[in-house]
Amino acid sequence: MISGSNNVIVEKSFRFALKIVAACELLQEQKKFVIGNQLLRSGTSIGACVRESQGAESKADFIHKLKNAFKEAEETEYWLLICKYSPNYPIDENLLNDVSELMKILSKIIISSKS
Repeated sequence: MISGSNNVIVEKSFRFALKIVAACELLQEQKKFVIGNQLLRSGTSIGACVRESQGAESKADFIHKLKNAFKEAEETEYWLLICKYSPNYPIDENLLNDVSELMKILSKIIISSKS
């Protein structure tokens, strides 16, 4: 338990953010600044949005914040795919699996919260 929460999505998104920070450090070392900065912003934003949802003022606010997290996850997946299919971009492909898992969990939480 790194982030101080027993909540699965809070934990997973925090751990993912740590992996993204490490991946972006590699991109920065190789002077891949544009993609690295985009990936760092979106990849760490997922957890920030999830964390923010924990203090939501209403059910609608909670859902809205998780939808924002989902959008950030989609953007992160996009940048990871750019890295995967571009030559000379040192990205661990397991990050794609991780972000996909986050998207599935977020989607399920959003759907169940609407019920």
